[in-house]
Amino acid sequence: MILRAENIHKVYNNAGKSLHVLKGINLDIPEAKMIAIVGPSGSGKSTLLNLLGGLDEPTEGRVILEDFDIYKLSDFELSQVRNKRFGFVFQFYHLLAEFTVLENVLLPAMVNSDNKNLKEIRLRAEELLDKVGLKDKKRCFPNQLSGGEQQRVAICRSLINTPKILFCDEPTGNLDSQTAKEVIFLIKDLQIKNNMSVVLVTHNQELAGIADEILYLRDGFLH
Repeated sequence: MILRAENIHKVYNNAGKSLHVLKGINLDIPEAKMIAIVGPSGSGKSTLLNLLGGLDEPTEGRVILEDFDIYKLSDFELSQVRNKRFGFVFQFYHLLAEFTVLENVLLPAMVNSDNKNLKEIRLRAEELLDKVGLKDKKRCFPNQLSGGEQQRVAICRSLINTPKILFCDEPTGNLDSQTAKEVIFLIKDLQIKNNMSVVLVTHNQELAGIADEILYLRDGFLH
């Protein structure tokens, strides 16, 4: 297993009231497999994804990446894990409007790069865009693209640092049904070709059907 969650609880406190969203989640993410987590809106799917990806801290429990608890790391060390080992694709594309397609894809790789690596990084970005059919739009800006094209750019951006695990939070939520299918099959194809683990969160069981394993989140428990 590349990632393991042990007894994960998440409690939110608001105005003196406690909301116990996750109630002792145990989950193993195997290498090079796609796991889908399905559940209704408000069931805690995104909360769980954020905890697995180091974007939020559990109230109780551990998240083990290979052999270390990511929440025992310093803020800087955890940010390095998120940048180098994890990739993220969200429902909203979060592309920077003032940057071109190519520049958006390059951004995560520029964090730890130096001038010696720029040519190699750029070539990888162009290769990724070519794989998703967008190499000819590398100089376009996000507002010149369709929703499906913007999500493909976001996927390329998530893969630029060759992550071991890709976290996808409702990646097709803003797309029409046909484009949604194209994007989810693209993610599956890239997962296989890159020997990558994928954790996919969705309320759409049809889309989840492409995963190697489907888990259901209800009432704070994983089934």
